[in-house]
Amino acid sequence: MDLKLHKKALFLSYFTVGYNIIEGVISIIAGLLAGSTALIGFGSDSFIESLSGSIMIWRFQKHGKISEMEEERIEKKAAKLVAYTFFILGAYVFYESLKKLYFHEKPDPTLLGIIIAIVSIIVMPILFYMKNWTGKKIESQSLVADSKQTLACMFMSVSLLVGLSLNYHYGFWQADPLVGLLIVIFLVKEGYSTLKEE
Repeated sequence: MDLKLHKKALFLSYFTVGYNIIEGVISIIAGLLAGSTALIGFGSDSFIESLSGSIMIWRFQKHGKISEMEEERIEKKAAKLVAYTFFILGAYVFYESLKKLYFHEKPDPTLLGIIIAIVSIIVMPILFYMKNWTGKKIESQSLVADSKQTLACMFMSVSLLVGLSLNYHYGFWQADPLVGLLIVIFLVKEGYSTLKEE
């Protein structure tokens, strides 16, 4: 059972990285074609999010090949590294949000952008739940923390969709960066909380 759950954790980590890379590439291409800074920013953010998943791949690939003491040491190191990715992502989202507000960068509504955001809003909560549940079952603080990164990705998708919709219908382009600043608070809080628990 334990081995099965660790294999599931590794699969979910590979899926996270693969999904974020595909999402990032499509978002940046769509953003460049449409001249949408919101989509380009969202795509760049997807690459940063894949950092946490990469740490999880490194962490779970070693399961069963090393001693229990060594695995415990790697788990602690992975949790610490995931905590740092919250701060990296938070700094990036903070910079992007302020830049959008300062330069009045309006999110351009594109069909592809809306589709990307909707797919992410559907996929990310499921992935969050599976990673969170698996992490708690195998008592992996690093995977539970990584699941919160996935939750942040969903918030980012909601922010993009809300920003695109409000700008398109009401001309309220500030919604996207303002929601971004709220997400920064969540990211910093989760990063600090993960370090504290570790």
